[in-house]
Amino acid sequence: MLSKIDVTKFSTLIELNSLINSNITDLHTLLARILDSAVRLCQSEASSLMLVNREAQELYFEVATGSHGEAAAKFTVKMGEGIAGWVAAHNKSLIVNDVENDSRHAKEISGQIGYPSKTILAVPMRIKDECIGVIELLNKEGGKNFTQEDMEWLEIFANQAALAVQNTKSIEKAREEINQLQSGYHTLIAKSPVILEKLEIIDRVAKTDSSVLILGESGVGKELFAEQIHLRSPRTGAPFVRVNCAALPENLMESELFGHVKGAFTGAIQSRQGRFEAAHKGTIFLDEIGEIPLSLQSKLLRVIQDKTFEKVGSDMSITVNVRILAATNRDIEAMVEKGEFRSDLYYRINVLPLYIPPLRQRPEEIPELAEFFLKRYQAETKKQFDGFSADAMKFMLSYSWPGNIRELENSIERACVISKGRTIQKNDLFMRSTLELSSPAVPAGEGSRNLKNTLNKFKA
Repeated sequence: MLSKIDVTKFSTLIELNSLINSNITDLHTLLARILDSAVRLCQSEASSLMLVNREAQELYFEVATGSHGEAAAKFTVKMGEGIAGWVAAHNKSLIVNDVENDSRHAKEISGQIGYPSKTILAVPMRIKDECIGVIELLNKEGGKNFTQEDMEWLEIFANQAALAVQNTKSIEKAREEINQLQSGYHTLIAKSPVILEKLEIIDRVAKTDSSVLILGESGVGKELFAEQIHLRSPRTGAPFVRVNCAALPENLMESELFGHVKGAFTGAIQSRQGRFEAAHKGTIFLDEIGEIPLSLQSKLLRVIQDKTFEKVGSDMSITVNVRILAATNRDIEAMVEKGEFRSDLYYRINVLPLYIPPLRQRPEEIPELAEFFLKRYQAETKKQFDGFSADAMKFMLSYSWPGNIRELENSIERACVISKGRTIQKNDLFMRSTLELSSPAVPAGEGSRNLKNTLNKFKA
């Protein structure tokens, strides 16, 4: 039979889990609440939550409680330094009930803060077995020692905190992408006959309201062609709403697409408009539609067929006038055969299929694309370039570009960062074959690390 304390602990965990799985808007406040619950239920005098900065190889205080919490927040701890640094470096929990005589204790920090630590319990916050931070409890109340049970409970709270950090980062990334309602369109460079032919097809397709499924490898520019369909359509003056389905956490996807009403779930403190409602009279672009879970596909099918849906937590139907464009780099027909994607939804979105060929099949566009990206990144890096050397251009024209336009853009950005002259040379592009030619003896995996170190050095 559970004790009253155990019931309180489990109730607190359920409450925190509900908050984490809601729309988190203030990570610091949520982490403080997790930490406060850990302090109360493990009965400690003070606590801190530190996050790992991998580039600097140190931990910084995100939240610190207790009478000296504000003073503690000014410090950073090197990986391996102090008890928290040891836990982060070893990704292992630690109970220290005699801090004064423990060689791992950073006495200088404790002295500067003016808060003596007698007992410490510290556990790692993990995401996919990687330590992203440390929760530390200081001084068990009543002069007692921390126990194995305390450590087990704190490890649960640490998992909750790690989940909160992960969810918030995912939400921030997703909202940054899907909130581009009418934030400006990309420049489309079309020189090759195959792309000019696609644009002629788009001119005809744009005049209709039929759904279009844009297919092609990752990085070919499917979003740009979706923009062109919208811009050449009668809806051009209305919103163009982008949704990257792969960037949306599954538990928040329904709310993001269709909105929710106040009180629909814990954390829904006010009603929120969804992306379909925001796209009313315009166009919605569902990028990576193959990532939408089966549980949500039936609701999406209804929107396509009937133009109606309900917000999360509401039984009131909303009608929208929206044109739907979708894109994927996955073999969606194979997904249908495997039961991973609804066949009726596939046929609904695939009324007008549009295949975008990879960059290697349209090399005529490489020189102009390269010049376009060069102008963009020379402004960002505050450098001036005259162009590309003959060897660099020949290299780009002969390279297969498995990552397509996105890989070309990244290569030119890197070249702008590392180049020392006014002309981009072949070696500045830093592509795989360049690295292999210049360093044939480099072991597998070392090339990417060397590239990262070089870029960090030049960006510093």
